[in-house]
Amino acid sequence: MDTDGKVASIHTVGGIIAGYVSFILSSGVVFKNEAIAVIAALIILYIMGQLSEKLFGKEEVNGLSGWFWSGIIPFFFIWVIVWVIFANLH
Repeated sequence: MDTDGKVASIHTVGGIIAGYVSFILSSGVVFKNEAIAVIAALIILYIMGQLSEKLFGKEEVNGLSGWFWSGIIPFFFIWVIVWVIFANLH
């Protein structure tokens, strides 16, 4: 698997985690606040980006544009899908 695929896989796992955390923070289990849920997801996204750069190096990730297409886009879609699924199950 190439570096783009590995970065996308890492961010997909991060998106699943962020979706669940966002559900917990926005559903009233802990408290009900959607803004905190989005901020938590952005923090997880940042951590996944830093992890990708540490594992593969800045040149392999191809900077911001590579991180955008291989990291942020998959993270965002998986995060929203998982959050919506958990919200509908609740």
